[in-house]
Amino acid sequence: MEYVSRVPRPPLDGLIDDLYYLEGTPPYARLTLPPMPAALLVVNLGAPFRVRGGTDIETTEYADGCVITTPTRAFEFGYPCPTRSVGVHVKPWGLAPFLPMPAVELCDRPVTLEQVWGRAAVAELRDRLATADGPHAMLTLLEDELMRRCAETTGLGLVRHTSGVIAATSGAVPIGDLRTAAGVSSTHLAQRFKALVGVTPKRLARTYRFAATVFEIDPAGPVDWGRLAGGAGYFDQAHFGHEFREFTGLTPTRYIEVRRRFLREHPGHAMDGWPLPAD
Repeated sequence: MEYVSRVPRPPLDGLIDDLYYLEGTPPYARLTLPPMPAALLVVNLGAPFRVRGGTDIETTEYADGCVITTPTRAFEFGYPCPTRSVGVHVKPWGLAPFLPMPAVELCDRPVTLEQVWGRAAVAELRDRLATADGPHAMLTLLEDELMRRCAETTGLGLVRHTSGVIAATSGAVPIGDLRTAAGVSSTHLAQRFKALVGVTPKRLARTYRFAATVFEIDPAGPVDWGRLAGGAGYFDQAHFGHEFREFTGLTPTRYIEVRRRFLREHPGHAMDGWPLPAD
């Protein structure tokens, strides 16, 4: 697959981790994406893809693209073959300036890009992207569109700063300390987080801790689960295992088996690292 990404220019770099272009044959027809402390916006330029989010039983087809706020559960992506899209990996609070609704309304409920920006605007953007001169020009077009749409958002500074503290501690900071440092009530802080991120500070901290723990795992070697769980601040291995199953739907040992399958069947693939084969 061809994968091109870059960090956007200010002020978008305070909202977005990177813009990316993806084209080619996916490693698997269906991929599971465990929750990350991040959001996602995709503009689809190929055949429709299918997403099953949160606790949904059925998958939903997305022709124009999709928007996903910071998730609490794993998502399943069904890619067309071949696939072609441009997208944005967004910081937890970063979608808020581009949404016409509170982020909590989209929590674990992926929506089409049309539902967020409107049919005419999305159709025009997709046409321009489809005729652009290569991936870098496409990323510039998407960046310009985001710059144009970026709106003032009440409480963004508070949520961004508090989320930064959570991220810096990999989710280990006591939530009471966040409220005290922010100088607001716990209710107000939770309301702002739900409006801009889609989840509470406590839930975001859990996601940061889980993600940081998983990224410490080297699937190619032996894993000391007790050391890993203790180092991440989990009460014990049972607590860690419960969190693992809630976030991924897999036990820790099954997760390693699936990661190793990806490494074995597609070594060095651009998508290795977080997505898991769902087949």
